[in-house]
Amino acid sequence: MNPFMAIAIAEAEASGNRGEIPVGAVVVKEGIVLARTGNMVCAWNDPTAHAEIVAIRMATKFQESPRLDECDLWVTLEPCSMCAMAMKLSRIRRLYFGAYNIKNGGVDHGSRVFDRDTCYHPEVIGGLEERYTAELLVSFFRERR
Repeated sequence: MNPFMAIAIAEAEASGNRGEIPVGAVVVKEGIVLARTGNMVCAWNDPTAHAEIVAIRMATKFQESPRLDECDLWVTLEPCSMCAMAMKLSRIRRLYFGAYNIKNGGVDHGSRVFDRDTCYHPEVIGGLEERYTAELLVSFFRERR
């Protein structure tokens, strides 16, 4: 397993243990982790506090720049449209994600934010550790229903 995906998975597991939907994200630049976090929606009472958004905010603050054009984002679930737009605006270079999000995805499903040729979009590699990252989510929701 890639070490950055392992970190994202650890963040997702920690997120689930806090009662958040178990999604983890890591921003990496030249092999160095700039930010790592899980969902913070419930903890912050903020519907925009998805793991990807929080990680992007942390990384841009760390770099003191709104651009992450030399950075990669590793996340355990296909990002939604909001998160995909944040990646676009921050100029994330490459997106790696785990489970596909058929219901609410914004990259390979749903609005397919990056399919527009008229604006910047990252390289996308999906389906990494898909079985495990999908099971994290299935188990989380199974316990709550």
